[in-house]
Amino acid sequence: MDEREHSADGGIYSAGSSVGRKGRSGNSPGRILRVTAYPVLLLAVLSVGVAALRLQWDPAWVSSLFLVGVIAYLAFLERVIPYDRNWHPGKAEWRWYGIYFLLTMAGSGLAQLLVAVTVGLISPAEPARPLWIEIPGALLTGSLVSYAVHRLGHRNALLWRLHGVHHVPEKVNVANNGVNHVLDIVLAQSLVQLTLALVGFSRPAVLVVGLFVAAQGYFVHANIDVRIGRLNHLLASPEQHRLHHSTDLSEAGHYGSDLSCWDHFFGSFTWYPGREPTAVGLHDPASFPGTGEILAGLAHPWRRRPAPGPAPE
Repeated sequence: MDEREHSADGGIYSAGSSVGRKGRSGNSPGRILRVTAYPVLLLAVLSVGVAALRLQWDPAWVSSLFLVGVIAYLAFLERVIPYDRNWHPGKAEWRWYGIYFLLTMAGSGLAQLLVAVTVGLISPAEPARPLWIEIPGALLTGSLVSYAVHRLGHRNALLWRLHGVHHVPEKVNVANNGVNHVLDIVLAQSLVQLTLALVGFSRPAVLVVGLFVAAQGYFVHANIDVRIGRLNHLLASPEQHRLHHSTDLSEAGHYGSDLSCWDHFFGSFTWYPGREPTAVGLHDPASFPGTGEILAGLAHPWRRRPAPGPAPE
């Protein structure tokens, strides 16, 4: 970014950028929400995780209901403290995003049925080690596998034709987090779950980690003006993930959606305080069908045309 100006709170914004300052509000409720929104989300993860373990709630129901709650919470925040009001979905986009979300959930659920059964057979019902050891271990392991699959999805031409569907929208918000090719989601989730089971992490540890990962996955994709400061060097955030969706491939790293430590370790961490993308979407928009062309998007990996080059680092 060639032209920058400092904001009142010390952030740096691109003077020519179409994003950023449009969403900021100087009122007290807005300032309070920007500070408390993320801690509240993390507290919800902890509270639900502890309650689920102590009260022995059904993991399937806990995960599903918690995800609905997270989406509702973040959708509310998008209206109150938006990062960019122009990124709110229009009526047509809500329809497209809704169809993609339902197709992804249904296809993922059906395709991962065998995986779920396998995980249930392999994973010990009770932790062999203390949960305070198992949970960080499961989080680091699952995050590493997720990072590797995501990065490969940007570097391998065939996998990019699956994953690139997610990068078509020229906005980043909670609603279009569900815009994915079904096979891309199935591949990523299956590999993570199978890895955790094969390593031997218990079902309670996997449940708690799953709650955190689900919350983080939607949090980083939210169109909210929240900044987590130095925590960016440990945890993923909307600040980082907007860069991941940047049309400027030199800044589009950040393959971790839960932890950012692997981006640091493997050299794909590009964020610095105040850095914002000038635009988000595909570097080559003509290489994929539009988001509204749902059937064409799902069939895109098998179209007889030269595969677009994977998105570089």
